Amino acid sequence: MATETTGEESSLVFHPMDQFIVEPLFGNGPVSWYTPTNVTLWMALAVIGVILLLVLGTSRRAIVPNRTQSIAELAYGFVYKMVEDVAGKDAVGFFPYIMTLFMFIVFANFLGLVPTAFTTTSHFAVTVLLALAVFLTVTIVGFVKNGTKFLGLFWVESAPLLLRPILAVIEIISYFVRPVSHSIRLAGNLMAGHAVIKVFAGFAAIALVSPLSVLAITAMYGLEVLVAFIQAYVFTILTCVYLKDALHPSH
Repeated sequence: MATETTGEESSLVFHPMDQFIVEPLFGNGPVSWYTPTNVTLWMALAVIGVILLLVLGTSRRAIVPNRTQSIAELAYGFVYKMVEDVAGKDAVGFFPYIMTLFMFIVFANFLGLVPTAFTTTSHFAVTVLLALAVFLTVTIVGFVKNGTKFLGLFWVESAPLLLRPILAVIEIISYFVRPVSHSIRLAGNLMAGHAVIKVFAGFAAIALVSPLSVLAITAMYGLEVLVAFIQAYVFTILTCVYLKDALHPSH
């Protein structure tokens, strides 16, 4: 939002972070854990979008696919190949989880580009939960499949013996930092891009810089379209890398 005042002093006031405020859908009361909010709405729309594409869109499969079926099959093949290539064939059993994760993030990111929409994946409450789910899944799978051999992930046998304890401490710290970096990368990139677009939109109210502002918004919007997909891809491929570590800790 931008306002310009006339007189001896003029000021431009805009609030690029207002778009990330969590608000209740009904009324103006306080937000509790059970309160339906704008986050609830747009997360639900992302889930509905995934269902419409992958379930209803492929319910009438044909040898010659229609547009919706083609997109669904393209997404399916893209994620399946990612899981197989990065984590190995024995990780294919986790494909449904990884596919669901990728599709939800993609839809949430792209829905956030709709004017007046709310970008749910720009909130750490959402991305931290997704990252923690991946972290716990990978850790549990690692211990269930390998037992105490999973701890070999932190012991660098190729390093000199004197350096191994130091490297083990570094590996343990980096392992527990994974959900932090995993979540901040996604939320931070989306929040930054949307905030920059809002800043440029605030300058659009000034006649002299309005054309430049519109050009900047258009360029940033195009970049954010790429970021929306790339960040979903990065989050998913890192999940595959972590899964590979759990399945093959000695590699």
